[in-house]
Amino acid sequence: MSWKVQPPEVLRKLFPHTLWRAKGEGKTLYLTFDDGPVEKETTWVMNLLDDYKIKASFFCVGENADNNTHLMQELLKRGHSVGNHAYNHLPAWKCSRKEYFDNLEKAKPFIPGGLFRPPHGQLYPWYMTELKHQFKHIVMWDVLSMDYDARLSQHDVLNNVLNNTREGSILLFHDSKKAWKRMHYALPAALDQLLKEGYQFKKLEM
Repeated sequence: MSWKVQPPEVLRKLFPHTLWRAKGEGKTLYLTFDDGPVEKETTWVMNLLDDYKIKASFFCVGENADNNTHLMQELLKRGHSVGNHAYNHLPAWKCSRKEYFDNLEKAKPFIPGGLFRPPHGQLYPWYMTELKHQFKHIVMWDVLSMDYDARLSQHDVLNNVLNNTREGSILLFHDSKKAWKRMHYALPAALDQLLKEGYQFKKLEM
């Protein structure tokens, strides 16, 4: 489990042109969300971040963005950045190269900017040349909350974040129905503690 929460260096080195952690920026963290936007969960996250005066980065599923254009507009209006997470959350290991890149292309009209995060974190090294041509940053994560995993308690998810966060960490939560119960508890609790420890938050630039 721990290797999923904080991927080991050997895995990161397989994909040297992806962004796992932003080093050299002191006590700065990057808060990211996957799989939205959806009405209840994304709206709640936006309102919570407003309360904390934090800007974050939302990696959006194109189909959700297509069906919730008002939420996409609201994310940008509130100063957050957005990134492509494929149109159907299509994992690279379960489709052809053409299907994969067609799915990313299908999402682009609904998700502006040059950020991309591969669904499920799945990539082939030989896809990197094309991905770098299409996107400014291919973003992975330094700390995965695992809020989507129903086997974990709310406290497990919180501990995943607090026990692994370090300077420059890219933190990953999910603004999705599947993650709601655990994210709803762990996100504000994590923000409270990390702010108390002197961290500041920035968004990833599109």
